[in-house]
Amino acid sequence: MTSSRLALADDARRSILSHAREGAAADPPAEVCGVLAGDSDARTVTAAHPVSNVADEPRVAYELDPEETVSIIEIVESAGDDAVGFYHSHPESDPVPSATDREQASWPGYVYLICSPDGGMTAHEWTGNEFHELTIAVE
Repeated sequence: MTSSRLALADDARRSILSHAREGAAADPPAEVCGVLAGDSDARTVTAAHPVSNVADEPRVAYELDPEETVSIIEIVESAGDDAVGFYHSHPESDPVPSATDREQASWPGYVYLICSPDGGMTAHEWTGNEFHELTIAVE
């Protein structure tokens, strides 16, 4: 992936934000997460698939349920799409990569999208060493 742009379908954007608002409304608030599907070569996201957050401290961290993640990726790929990356929310902080996000990122070349319940959203490609911010174009 060489483009510094992520094309995000409006339906996918709305789905991600709705999921983030559900997590923010929980007591206590919790980060939500999921898989981004579409075309990885074109860096286009056409759908977002929620996955359970199994982190020990979901208020401040996320961990995609491994079995659900594998299942979703298999479904996405069997439909002819790619797993473009992952999303998660920051219900109580800005949508930028945290130190924990950097420590736990493990999929070089994939997109990591972070959102807040108020609609703020950033996207980043993980290089294996650092995040490179991408411009989000909602389509």
